[in-house]
Amino acid sequence: MIEKKTIVNSWNEWDPLKHVIVGKADGTCIPAPEPALDAKVPEDSDMRGQFGPRTKDTVDKANQLLDDFSNMLVKRGIKVDRPDPIDFSKKTSTPDWEADTMFGCMPPRDVLLTVGNEILEATMSYRCRWFEYLCYRPLLKKYYDEDPNMRHEAAPKPRLTDADYRKDYLSDKIGIQKRLEWTEDKFFVTTEEEPLFDAADVLRFGKDLVVQHGFTTNLRELIGLKDIIKITEFMRLIFQVTLTQFILMQHSLQLKKV
Repeated sequence: MIEKKTIVNSWNEWDPLKHVIVGKADGTCIPAPEPALDAKVPEDSDMRGQFGPRTKDTVDKANQLLDDFSNMLVKRGIKVDRPDPIDFSKKTSTPDWEADTMFGCMPPRDVLLTVGNEILEATMSYRCRWFEYLCYRPLLKKYYDEDPNMRHEAAPKPRLTDADYRKDYLSDKIGIQKRLEWTEDKFFVTTEEEPLFDAADVLRFGKDLVVQHGFTTNLRELIGLKDIIKITEFMRLIFQVTLTQFILMQHSLQLKKV
């Protein structure tokens, strides 16, 4: 049986699913502390105060769930691809910063945004996720080779210097009331120094994109996306929620991601 070649074409979140990338938990790490990450990790999370490879037990359980999900999709006639994990325990660096560990490749939805026949690599706002795109490059090369109409774009890589983050955002001197006011005013840990975004902060409605401004995506990225993707309309999505509700909502979205 000859395997069908890939055709990249996806415009929304609700059309019948034909082809998808499901992540892997292999080598997943708890990232070392860094500005953008610390602001989003709940105080009662097991990630607080430690970093490095997750235990084999937790990785095996996560992979079992991801494998079961993949098998369920395949049984429904959906083609499933998986990324190629790299060694996430390695230290990484640029001329501007160093990170003691990376993260993983469990949530492809954070890194890749498909709009029509284009797959765009997100900038990411965590230093520990700066090189995560490498896990998907073999698949993207395969899609590009098989589909002559496919466009592979990478958003300009941010430097992620200290200027990208608000200093002392997590200071103990700042009370809960002030944090609630910041959340209501959309005053997040990331600044507008350069465009930053996670692909998961974008909802696709055909040629209209709804973008959530939050801890991982700033307003400057709205301009950046317009320059990269030739879409007719962009909308900023604002959630009027408290900080606690925002954290709960983020956990809910994580559970729903592919």
